Amino acid sequence: MFWYSLLAVVGVLFVLSISLPVPRRVWALTLYTAKYFWLWVFDVTRLRKLFVPAAKYQRLTRPMLFRMWCEDMGPTFIKFGQIVASSAGMFPDAYVKEFQKVLDRVKPFPYEDVKRTLDEELGAEKAAHLIDIEPKQLASASIAQVHTAKLRDGTPIVIKVQRPGIIARCMADMKIMRFMAKLVAKFKKNAELANPVGVVDDFTQTLTEELDFRKEAANLDRFNEIMRELGHKHIRSPVPHHEYTTRKILVMERFAGLRVDRFEEIKSRGIDGETKLVDGLRAWFQCVVFYGFFHGDVHAGNLMLLDDDTIGFLDFGIVGRFDDKARYLVTDYMIAFASGNYKRLAEIIIEMAGAPDGLVMDEFVKDLGETYRPLLTLSFGEVNYAEFLPGIQRTATRHKMRMPNEFILITKQLLYFDRYAKSLAPKLNVFTDPRLVLGMMSDIQKARMQHEAKKSQTSTT
Repeated sequence: MFWYSLLAVVGVLFVLSISLPVPRRVWALTLYTAKYFWLWVFDVTRLRKLFVPAAKYQRLTRPMLFRMWCEDMGPTFIKFGQIVASSAGMFPDAYVKEFQKVLDRVKPFPYEDVKRTLDEELGAEKAAHLIDIEPKQLASASIAQVHTAKLRDGTPIVIKVQRPGIIARCMADMKIMRFMAKLVAKFKKNAELANPVGVVDDFTQTLTEELDFRKEAANLDRFNEIMRELGHKHIRSPVPHHEYTTRKILVMERFAGLRVDRFEEIKSRGIDGETKLVDGLRAWFQCVVFYGFFHGDVHAGNLMLLDDDTIGFLDFGIVGRFDDKARYLVTDYMIAFASGNYKRLAEIIIEMAGAPDGLVMDEFVKDLGETYRPLLTLSFGEVNYAEFLPGIQRTATRHKMRMPNEFILITKQLLYFDRYAKSLAPKLNVFTDPRLVLGMMSDIQKARMQHEAKKSQTSTT
């Protein structure tokens, strides 16, 4: 049924391709979708076995087909796939595992293109200030790749260079994604509760910001400024070199250390990973409660235990920003969650998202408890992270409720921290640990006192 619906969508796209503003990408979408539809047909009917050696034959699952389709569609869809891969708990586990394959399958672009972009963006004379550039990329991602290098004075740096032509490609693909999301919202039952158009719009906004490296540089500066104001001398992000940073190039400090998911190596080096994670999460939370600004994608590749005994947050292409109202509701949400106060949790969700007609409050509170309680009570190995955020969505759908995106974004980051914590220290629970919960309550009280003092000062002037 899924594929018949998808084929119908392809037919609609085929008819509309001439009138849509991105006909070339629509044609690509049409052709690739048709390709994988027929591949699915051949697999279901077992005709594919006639053309594949028995030793290599493997049934094609829906996640496998979707992953291959995204790879064919190119960088924007691969980027979406990478978000799926790093969002255990937000998407079904089968898709998360399958899309792990796209994390290291992004084909690098030639070093000649790197040099050309540097010369075009900086000018040949200024580009020459970046020396000892390693031709082999340190990392290759969907919208950029990273190379190690040095400044003329010997300072180690990394250079993040945007893929040629990626801005135009992404903008075209975003229009296609939004068109598809509108079809899903219109024709799939209860899809409007998951807000597919809103998801695509958020993705578009995030990706648009990621495509301007000057904004990421500003985010790096802002995070370091906040850490200094909070007195966290041991927590930092790479310092950008603004004189060499443009929309398509970001030059920044090179970090040395271990990713937070290198659990065995962290233990073998005698590093107190538990304390460092508690410190990192406390600092992250203080960004939320005091500034409404926070790192919005704290997966393992973006959090490091550095060789100089500090904690490093990397990749500030995705950040969250809350106004005062959202900031206080989100912090109340985390306290209600951590304390197991599901009635208050339901009230906060309703305050932000509104209550649908016919909502039975007692049943909503009960279902929230069943969804959230495992994170508070289960130990390492017992928590099914892959089912947590889908479970929240199922609860919301059951009660005709649209879960606020702010809560999903915050919860996703908390799940990252909890997963790392339980791997480094199985008895640690970031949702109930007194160091964190009492600290959060103290921070919230202090933030509100500052807010009231600011309001009082404003009213008197």
